Amino acid sequence: MADQCCASACGRKDTLNDPRWRKVLWIALGLNATMFAVEIIASIVTGSRSLQADALDFLGDSANYAISLGVAGMALAWRARAALVKGLTILLFGLAVLASAVWGLIEGVTPDPLAMGVVGFMALVVNVSVALMLYRYRTGDSNMRSVWICSRNDAINNLLVIGAGLAVMWSSSGIPDQLVAFVMALLGISGGWQIVRQATIELNELRAEGAL
Repeated sequence: MADQCCASACGRKDTLNDPRWRKVLWIALGLNATMFAVEIIASIVTGSRSLQADALDFLGDSANYAISLGVAGMALAWRARAALVKGLTILLFGLAVLASAVWGLIEGVTPDPLAMGVVGFMALVVNVSVALMLYRYRTGDSNMRSVWICSRNDAINNLLVIGAGLAVMWSSSGIPDQLVAFVMALLGISGGWQIVRQATIELNELRAEGAL
């Protein structure tokens, strides 16, 4: 029942401009920007590619939340265009993470597993909190769905980082760290493609209706 209510309401202009929705986005923006700073510093100190990948993801999400705040309450066409830009951005981040992981394999760096676990757990708490706040909006239009997908993928990424830290500790090798970075890159590429596809469908429908 809750899903049906959300599906019928989340795409409406008044819902998108709801102060509760905007408040959640502002909180998510602040938390993601903070965690980007924490993780980018930690990735430099520890040499972890998976932390670097997660930091880039936090940066991308911060930009995405800012865009969502800018288009909340606008017409569906503008929200779909914003979602398309966000989807393409996520795809680019995924490709950047993939390149970073390859470089990490070439360098053969072994990161600090304890730091990876601690920072990964901090990020997990942040992302689970944001995902819970955004859960009710997960079935809206492409713009709202993109925000939910980002938060969901981030929580999965954090679990992978923690697992990579344990694997690095057990194996004394940096390979698990690079492998997790590969997986995170694929998640980003997959999520970005989902957003681009839905936004494209919405824009094509609007174009067929003569609304563009």
